[in-house]
Amino acid sequence: MMAATEWGRSYSMSISAPKHGADFRYPFMGVGIGYPAWLVNSLKKITRPKVVGQFLVGTKMVEGHSGMTDAGWQALKADIRGSVGDNNYKAWIDPLHFARIEDEVAVITTKTAFSGNYVAKTYGDILLTRLAKINPRVRRLKFEVASKCASTSEHVTPNPKPDASETLVSAPLDARFTFDTFVVGKPNALAHAAARRVAEGGPATFNPLFLYGGVGLGKTHLMHAISWELRARQPNLNVLYLSAEQFMYRFVQALRDRKMMDFKELFRAVDVLMVDDVQFIAGKESTQEEFFHTFNALVEQNKQIIISADRAPDEIKDLENRIRSRLQCGLVVDLHPTDYELRLGVLQSKVQAQRALYPDLEVQAGILEFLAHRISSNVRVLEGALNRLFAFASLVGKPIGMELTQDCLADVLRSSQQKISIEEIQRKVADHYNIRISDLVGPRRLRSLARPRQVAMWLCKSMTSRSLPEIGRRFGGRDHTTVMHGVRRIDELRKQDALIAEDLEMLRRALES
Repeated sequence: MMAATEWGRSYSMSISAPKHGADFRYPFMGVGIGYPAWLVNSLKKITRPKVVGQFLVGTKMVEGHSGMTDAGWQALKADIRGSVGDNNYKAWIDPLHFARIEDEVAVITTKTAFSGNYVAKTYGDILLTRLAKINPRVRRLKFEVASKCASTSEHVTPNPKPDASETLVSAPLDARFTFDTFVVGKPNALAHAAARRVAEGGPATFNPLFLYGGVGLGKTHLMHAISWELRARQPNLNVLYLSAEQFMYRFVQALRDRKMMDFKELFRAVDVLMVDDVQFIAGKESTQEEFFHTFNALVEQNKQIIISADRAPDEIKDLENRIRSRLQCGLVVDLHPTDYELRLGVLQSKVQAQRALYPDLEVQAGILEFLAHRISSNVRVLEGALNRLFAFASLVGKPIGMELTQDCLADVLRSSQQKISIEEIQRKVADHYNIRISDLVGPRRLRSLARPRQVAMWLCKSMTSRSLPEIGRRFGGRDHTTVMHGVRRIDELRKQDALIAEDLEMLRRALES
């Protein structure tokens, strides 16, 4: 009777020998007496050893007799060295340790799951062939991480503890940047909700999460908050937060020290990768290539990736198209510039924190509303102005009133009064639509020129204090009714046409930054 199965399952054959009256079990060491050669050769073909295509981590097995000594294993690896070359041997074969043989399976230990997968795919056949010559029982290979199976095998040599240069340490996190201290408003509500969802852990529902926005709008705050929350919920989770500059520095350091395989293994072993200000890798070809491969490897393992930048993926100049497309395949969220309500909420939150430092300091009514109206650039400037105001008031021993505020923040208030000029708006619009300024303000009425001209007029009306007649004069001496018509037309289109609305928002952000 013969039973045969495929890919890693055992083959056996029981044959009754007519002359000797005994059962004969395969594998044969040669042609048995009374058994035809074609039968033996056929059995050898179907029972050829194969490599298991899976990688097992920490599988508990019953230890069996291996028949392999340390000296024999080293001799086997030395024999392989001539076939794979010195560099491949040092990187992949030399770190392997023989653990045991059980149920026709040779168990080999590796440092990481990544290296085990690679060895199984690349050098599995040659390893299996050499092992089968030494011990014909071997039919398959399985790989285990050494730290997971060290307690089950006396043949595994413990790995030395990696030094600081071989470990990945996250960038320092600011204890102030948590979800509890993040002020939510209409401009950042979607980004906050997405960050909260990711911070809950579990399967990656949208990968990657890409946060973008101007300076001081809360990107870094949300990144730190996600990291704090993940570490609190799952302390054993390997969360790596670093800036794009730090990623590039570690990549260059690995190249210099010839430790690229260590670099790859360390980054592919993280559970959550967070990269801040990814726009800084644009134009760095080698760094972009490694980032691309790291990104793909983590996504294939269903690991969460969180990226931030100062602009949308398709607006980052010199970023490779393959990286841009992958950044856009997840959830891309824009943090809009702050509005008055959000700025006031931030000020009220910061005042509560200042109360702990200056409990007796009085803030008169209307001061926070005044600052929220006058300082609209970004939250960092707003927070800095408030800190300065409290420190100044405590030093002079006066309550925070309007006169003291204007004296203390004279330079900040003066800079916030600097208005956007019509000329600057015309230049930005012309660059955006790839036309000349002379055509933008000229008399030609082609549709390709008229629409950008109306957009520029709308921006001038909404972002400057200039009157309609003055705006008309700056656009080739046009009448104020022409400007009024253009502004009304854009107001209608931005509610109906998503492209016009996007152009207006993009131009407004560019002008405000």
